[in-house]
Amino acid sequence: MARIIVVGTGIMGCGIAAGFAAAGAGVALLGRRPEAAERARVQALELAGSLGGAAGPVEAAVLDGWQGWDGADLVIESVSEDLAVKQALFAQLDALVPAGVPIGSNSSGYPISRIAGGLATRARMFGTHYFMPAHLVPLVEVVMGADSDAALAARVVELFAAHGKKPVLVRKDIPGFLANRIQHALMREALALIDEGVATFDDVDLAVRYSFGFRYAAIGPMLQKEISGWDSVYQAAQEIYPSLSNTAVAPECLAALYRAGRYGIKAGGGYRDWTPEQARELKEGYERRLQAAFKILG
Repeated sequence: MARIIVVGTGIMGCGIAAGFAAAGAGVALLGRRPEAAERARVQALELAGSLGGAAGPVEAAVLDGWQGWDGADLVIESVSEDLAVKQALFAQLDALVPAGVPIGSNSSGYPISRIAGGLATRARMFGTHYFMPAHLVPLVEVVMGADSDAALAARVVELFAAHGKKPVLVRKDIPGFLANRIQHALMREALALIDEGVATFDDVDLAVRYSFGFRYAAIGPMLQKEISGWDSVYQAAQEIYPSLSNTAVAPECLAALYRAGRYGIKAGGGYRDWTPEQARELKEGYERRLQAAFKILG
């Protein structure tokens, strides 16, 4: 049984812990306060149970003074997305975690080279980037920093694969890593089209879900074009690429939502308004579809 230590008791930490527990690993969830750690433990077990099967044990503990590092196979940080907070935690982990145990950060934006910069054991530190909801979305990006050890990175990839995830190794520590760069390229063009009056928010969702998004549940974009033919991709690129958005600032429709504090469901509204009941129904339906897709992907 693998032993995984997750530092952070928020929604992402719970999801990460749940995924490992559902795959049979032993997990320790560490937080700053005992009540937060225990609450996260209960939530992680509930999420693991929703995936079916018997979950491995999940322990809750307080980070400061904890002595249970021996035997760990992987430590993952999932605290608030604040660079200074992450750097301070990694400096602490640098001294606490036994030599040779890989340490990952679930940061979605900060490069591991900055988080681990100057630390004595930074060769064993990586980005380990999950996607919400972490217990359902299969992908994990293992991101190598400037000083990360390649052989240890390969071991981390194998560990994720052995516990039911679909890891990819990102060999350069660039902004957005791999998947978010692709996602933001799509979002930049989609938002630009909305600004230009070509389509609405809902039109974009329909176009993606029922065309190439529908195909991507079965096959990735590279292999799909291997089927359809790279000649058509080349010819279309000649026509389309010159007109694609290359703006270096946020499109106005996004900036307007941001200025208005309309951040989406968590704020009660984004491009549309949401009651608590509507928000709950949407999230529940979203997770049901993800679980169905996960079963199909196998």
